[in-house]
Amino acid sequence: MITIKNEEELKIMKKSGEIAASVMYKVLGATIPEVSKAALDKLALKEIKRLGGSPSFTTVPGYHWVTCITVGEEVVHGVPNDYILKQGDLVSVDLGVRLLGFHTDMARTIYLGNPDSEIKKFMIAGETALRLAIAQAQPGNRIFHISTVIQKTVEGAGYSIVRELTGHGIGKKLHEDPAVPGFVTKDSDIELKVGMTLAIEVIYTMGEGSVVMAGSDGWTIASKDGSLAGLFEDTVAITKTGPVVLTKKD
Repeated sequence: MITIKNEEELKIMKKSGEIAASVMYKVLGATIPEVSKAALDKLALKEIKRLGGSPSFTTVPGYHWVTCITVGEEVVHGVPNDYILKQGDLVSVDLGVRLLGFHTDMARTIYLGNPDSEIKKFMIAGETALRLAIAQAQPGNRIFHISTVIQKTVEGAGYSIVRELTGHGIGKKLHEDPAVPGFVTKDSDIELKVGMTLAIEVIYTMGEGSVVMAGSDGWTIASKDGSLAGLFEDTVAITKTGPVVLTKKD
């Protein structure tokens, strides 16, 4: 069931999103060589609590961490373990914040060091796809419009959408209806209405896009062909005047 948020609920989600963005950029600033994924997770928890929120991801049954941190060919749900980051790693940080019963969710991908032209192109494709997708989150448009622009942008740059994973509605639950795929499906004809809130995600790889479970932690998903993966995400509200990105700092 798709939930419509009222003005007061959107104000809470905006504050939640501001906390998420503040924590995200604090964590990204600390994402450097010789730092462990576990240390970044501890930093995220400290910052979320300091700012008055609570972590969203620990509300997922069986998941005991504040962030998902993926490296290289890892796509999503990377457990923040003792892996030590190194120069040349492509790192994605995904986190969520719960405030007064409402969640927001965001993710970013960064490169540790000076990326070559292919890495730059890969990251720009994801960033551009997210920006263009957000612009399509207009009342009266459909999920189709968001999905189309993500797919065209990523595939047009020569990369692949991960089709097993999608964006989603968000609110009192971390994952709500509707699904927001990065590719066009027969279920994409859902109208966007004022008060809907969506976690729009660009989940993609340099290779052919299929994924597998990686390792033994039961969570981390990686590209099947070992190609690099990227992840860009924001929580967006549909308003009368167009899309409003909730996961950003004032």
